[in-house]
Amino acid sequence: MSATLTAAAPTANNLGNALEIRGLVKEYAAGKPVLKGIDLSVAAEGITAIIGPSGTGKSTLLRCINRLVEPTRGEIRLRGTELTGLRGKELRLARRRIGMVFQEYNLVERLTVMENVLSGRLGYVPLWRAWLRKYPEADIQRAFMLLDAVGLPEHATRRADALSGGQRQRVGIARALMQRPEILLADEPTSSLDPRTAVEVLELLARLTAAENVPVIINIHNVELAKRYARRIVGMSGGSVIFDGPPEDLRTHHLQAIYGGEDWL
Repeated sequence: MSATLTAAAPTANNLGNALEIRGLVKEYAAGKPVLKGIDLSVAAEGITAIIGPSGTGKSTLLRCINRLVEPTRGEIRLRGTELTGLRGKELRLARRRIGMVFQEYNLVERLTVMENVLSGRLGYVPLWRAWLRKYPEADIQRAFMLLDAVGLPEHATRRADALSGGQRQRVGIARALMQRPEILLADEPTSSLDPRTAVEVLELLARLTAAENVPVIINIHNVELAKRYARRIVGMSGGSVIFDGPPEDLRTHHLQAIYGGEDWL
């Protein structure tokens, strides 16, 4: 089966911004905001990399977008849909439009690779179908196509706990794309990988999301990889955005402001 994913034709939904964030605040304790009024617009294509020191709110920002964390106040709009006020069924329907790739893979270890990939369709199929593993034929064919695209067609029937870290992250990418998401969030997807595997995973993520016209927001510690793969970099420090621009505009003084100090550069 071919590993080639063809790009979707441009539509009205591909134009402009995929995500609009305005005045986003998150407080885990009253009066101590982790996010301090974030304003951010994310284009409907390409990779936006968020860099910054640990504890500055990068992961909280992503988790507010998909409502794994409840924002304290502010607005988050996904292609015009305001997410922060959604509850129940409306929230479940919105979440299936948002793919997520996790730092620690978040796979079901006892299930096969194929079953993990197909779980990306759980928001779309009746519960009885998922329980009996009776997914529609179109979903099964797409899962095989994605496994081929991430280089794991021969591992479809292996348990997830038999895979290496890099292979697990490839499964995580395939599972996220099974949702046919309108945006994909990646939370430190390479931090548990060796340098070579990290590059391979980012290459794969960039290629497949470009082929399917899916914009990506990625939290990443490696500044050089961020500059290499992102068309835009957002630098955060202390819960605020202090740099927002193309990689070529990121200078030493910006990095010093983001990470603090000089002796580490």
